[in-house]
Amino acid sequence: MYKELSSGVKISITRSISTSFESYLTSIDWKEERFSMEDFIASWQTYFQENAAWIEKIPADVLMSTEFHEEMAKKIDEVIAKILNEEPTAKQIETIEALQKELGTNYSYNCKAEAAYIEQLLKEKQK
Repeated sequence: MYKELSSGVKISITRSISTSFESYLTSIDWKEERFSMEDFIASWQTYFQENAAWIEKIPADVLMSTEFHEEMAKKIDEVIAKILNEEPTAKQIETIEALQKELGTNYSYNCKAEAAYIEQLLKEKQK
């Protein structure tokens, strides 16, 4: 069912998952012990219901089907894995290291998205 959607709808779904996942992690300060898949899913549902046009492009019978829900669960897992496995850029590492040295902090980060969060956090502390 998911495979049969237009490429534009699939891209929009992926983008909504990515955006809401990163937003959710920011809301819990990227603290792994605070992560709840149920809370993330609720956050994503709120996000796509309020912001995503793709939901209107999928027939109701597809949206309600168990098969579609299973496919969406797999897609969510894939998107999360991709985000969490994307390495920070050399520029992010350089900037964060310089800011940490200046501010005397020692934040750790494991992926590009978390590095973006830490970089923003450090820039705010710097002000």
